[in-house]
Amino acid sequence: MRAAVFKDGGKPWAIELRPSPVPSQGEALIHVGRCGICGTDINMTSGNGYDFPCDSILGHEFAGEVVDLGPGVDNLEVGDLVTALPAAGCGKCELCLDGLQVICRQMQPYSAGYAEYMLIADRTAVKLPQSLSLADGALVEPLAVGLHGVRLSGLKDGVRVLVLGAGSVGLAATFWARQLGSARVVATSRSSRREEKAMLLGAHSFVQTGEDDTPRIYEALGGMPDVVLETGGAAGMLARSIELVKPNGHVVSLGFCMAPDPVVPGAASYKQVRLTFSMAWTLDEFQKCADHLHAGHVEPRHMISNTIPLSDLPGKIEEMRGPHNETKVQVAP
Repeated sequence: MRAAVFKDGGKPWAIELRPSPVPSQGEALIHVGRCGICGTDINMTSGNGYDFPCDSILGHEFAGEVVDLGPGVDNLEVGDLVTALPAAGCGKCELCLDGLQVICRQMQPYSAGYAEYMLIADRTAVKLPQSLSLADGALVEPLAVGLHGVRLSGLKDGVRVLVLGAGSVGLAATFWARQLGSARVVATSRSSRREEKAMLLGAHSFVQTGEDDTPRIYEALGGMPDVVLETGGAAGMLARSIELVKPNGHVVSLGFCMAPDPVVPGAASYKQVRLTFSMAWTLDEFQKCADHLHAGHVEPRHMISNTIPLSDLPGKIEEMRGPHNETKVQVAP
């Protein structure tokens, strides 16, 4: 099978021929139909800081068709259209029972969507309703990242929510903040190019950040935010979130910054800010995202800015390391 392979930090990926995987106990083989490019695929292959292991096939925002089953598979049949958690835990520990299989000590990754075929774990699969396309299925993972962060905020009806960043995670967080009952959602970004998408996904207002932006943010919100969802993932964003949130407010970090990000604890303590770090998603959140799309909430489709063949992926990764106009690029292996 053809696969896009990360070779070394900061170097172009390669398209290679690799053996098709064979499903083992509790696994299914899928023919990948779509796989979205995540910011971590770019940042964590850059050679700057922590990178994925070299010679890896990456890709964790996938959907495809089941083409083969290993022994012990009870939930899937050949021909099913599915997405799945890109990680499976032991299923028995406290973390797994809480839904956090991704941080189980025995976690096994299933992140190889930049290939024609990949394995998934039967117990982490979500069947796609007939109303959904494979492109929709590949949106479930980034949507679930946003849902997990919003849920961790403890969001209540009537609160003001500020979303810092308007990439795919920021847009997903904007969508769920609006869906789950916030009174006012304001999305922000240094560039205005995603303003329309942010509004389509549920923002009440959009603010382009820059000089003297704090008064404009508070005016758009109608006051200080109760919750700040930090999705930019750049150094300085946590301190900025603490600065903007109201006293006794809540900051949730979804940006997954892999560089040191200085925070002055006293500044946060002075306002008694709660700071929470969000890690990925749960199987329940995957299912909720699929069900929400099936129910007709198709606004997240606006996140998709481009669909490319697998052969174009190495060049697209290099392009997206610099300034670009993409939001969510999906690969069609």
